[in-house]
Amino acid sequence: MGTIETFDHTADVGLRVRAENLNDLFVTAAEGLFDYVVANRNEIRDTDVEKFSLHAESLAELLAAWLGELIFRSEIHHLVFGRFEVCVDEDMLRLDATAWGERIDAERHILDHEVKAVTRHGLVLERDGEGWQAEMILDI
Repeated sequence: MGTIETFDHTADVGLRVRAENLNDLFVTAAEGLFDYVVANRNEIRDTDVEKFSLHAESLAELLAAWLGELIFRSEIHHLVFGRFEVCVDEDMLRLDATAWGERIDAERHILDHEVKAVTRHGLVLERDGEGWQAEMILDI
């Protein structure tokens, strides 16, 4: 399992993610995103499933597209996600993903921050020793 930490960035917030492999990095980034959105992400039930595939021009753009798609689906369908599965293709430009969650329940979910988007400013995804590291800025 990867690690995630936040860092301050002017009026936004940054996420720094580390993981042993790309699939775990993408999952950990999504967990970090929704840990920021929902203070009690571990209480989100797996009642709704969203499956999709994405393609991008670079690996960093694929990460931004992944998180952006989760933000979009969360807003459009009024969902919060708690569990994720990602398979990044060998070409590192495509992924297949599944996100499990449920409709927002104001009585059970502690909504902490609204995230509008993942910015391209400061977006980095690179090998880090034997693993991977990413940094991104969330527009809040």
